[in-house]
Amino acid sequence: MGQQDGFLKFDRELPDSRSPKKRVEDFKEIYQPFPEVKTKKQAARCMDCGIPFCHSGCPLGNIIPEFNDAVYRENWEEAAEILYSTNNFPEFTGRICPAPCEASCVLGINKPAVAIEHIEKTIAEKAYELGYIKPNPPKERTGKKVAVIGSGPAGLAAADQLNKAGHWVTVFERESRIGGLLRYGIPDFKLEKQYVERRINIMDEEGVRFKVNAEVGKNINPDMLKEDFDSIVICTGSTVPRDLPIPGRELKGIHFAMDFLTMQNKEVAGDSIENKISAQGKNVVVIGGGDTGSDCIGTSHRQHAASVLQLELMPKPPQNRGESDPWPLWPMTLRTSSSHEEGGERKWGVLTKEFKGNDKGELTHITLVDIEWVNQGGRQNMVEIQGTERDVPCELALLAIGFTHPENHLLDSLGVNKTQAGTVEANSYKTNVENIFTAGDARRGQSLVVWAISEGREAAREVDQYLMGRTELPAKDDSFFNVAELG
Repeated sequence: MGQQDGFLKFDRELPDSRSPKKRVEDFKEIYQPFPEVKTKKQAARCMDCGIPFCHSGCPLGNIIPEFNDAVYRENWEEAAEILYSTNNFPEFTGRICPAPCEASCVLGINKPAVAIEHIEKTIAEKAYELGYIKPNPPKERTGKKVAVIGSGPAGLAAADQLNKAGHWVTVFERESRIGGLLRYGIPDFKLEKQYVERRINIMDEEGVRFKVNAEVGKNINPDMLKEDFDSIVICTGSTVPRDLPIPGRELKGIHFAMDFLTMQNKEVAGDSIENKISAQGKNVVVIGGGDTGSDCIGTSHRQHAASVLQLELMPKPPQNRGESDPWPLWPMTLRTSSSHEEGGERKWGVLTKEFKGNDKGELTHITLVDIEWVNQGGRQNMVEIQGTERDVPCELALLAIGFTHPENHLLDSLGVNKTQAGTVEANSYKTNVENIFTAGDARRGQSLVVWAISEGREAAREVDQYLMGRTELPAKDDSFFNVAELG
């Protein structure tokens, strides 16, 4: 433990963000540089608890007190070694993770939690800056070949681990660039793509092969994969969006959130976009109160929308924990993102009833009604509040209400079984097909990037065990009850 009274002496402090008025003029990350001496003080706040609940709060099992201590001692090489032993991509999670570890921080019982996410990001960037992260191909190859379908966080983590084990790994990505959700689903103002490129370039130099514009089941024959590879790992994510089949759904101007975000990310990357979905000058309504909805808000601001309204079906969450979510459980409290700070309006307990349009078939208004949740026969049911129905102007509606399962054509072409929910059915990441495994949202359903990385690592271990009869890839330490299971 670096400083025994650090949690008493220092308050939680995070990097300042650029002014909302200025940052909405570009798609660059919003945070200002943070002096290392301040990061050292944040690491000093770690209490080195007897039972570090942050370990179990983290889906990856990151060894947090130890790397905090190394940061306090300014031993960046040791900090990086500890962090990268459990997390392949802390440069990603240190920017976009909701930090369930912080929700489980013991200091968080009665004080602001340790700034674990910021410390993680700082370690990763210092590791690159000081040359600790560089291509390190395996010294020996097993001769086994593995195909990973999907280049999102689960696919990249699985590929990275399997390559470390000495297998020849090929990643198949249907888009024109590698990265999956990291590349196309997360706006640049949260994760600039230079950091994704940096990691992919290292993996490429380490021997991982990447094939783009390669969609299995369409222009890539699944039977060829089965013949040419010793094992296959399905990491396609849960990409089928949840729809809102209400009157007027066919009107022009209603889009799935991911289509909107993907187009903008492609444009920022320099791709040519036809028929771009644009919020410029429009009244935008974002239906859905989660992270994807928040990303739509920030993107709409940067496209200079006339107004932005976000709707949530559930009641407004409380500011503080309640009896149903005491520490160290994940708190179901109100969260305000950087996108919310940039403007717009949020409404809770609102049901979308109808889309309305003009004689050209274009969306012009959206019909809303306030609701309340009432206990009826032991179940919570929503009841419309009489007299609250109204129409609000809306030329662009973005559906950000979640995702259901992977796309069926791929799973069917590989012959793998599906759960009732439509995800890939698996036992210890292994499907019903002898040599096919799965990980990430394709297996568990819509979840977090940090969970995808964890699943990719665990699936890689199962694949290595299958191929070699043994494995030296590390397993997640499951000695603590995992309080961060959010999905």
